[in-house]
Amino acid sequence: MTQDLDATGLLCPLPVLKARKRLAALTSGDCLRVVTDDPAAIIDMPHFCAEAGHALEDSSEDGARMIWLIRKA
Repeated sequence: MTQDLDATGLLCPLPVLKARKRLAALTSGDCLRVVTDDPAAIIDMPHFCAEAGHALEDSSEDGARMIWLIRKA
């Protein structure tokens, strides 16, 4: 199962905090697709995944937005 989180317009640390909250409601192995436009997310999202043990499956750019695919540990 994949859920979407639109975190555009939010600045650090809100995209990570909202991703953490949404991931807590998912079961292990589920995915969360997060869309951000905060430049700090390039550092924050991979760091969050590494610290929390989640797998950062993919990251891509779509204009000024970044799209992150996180698999819950």
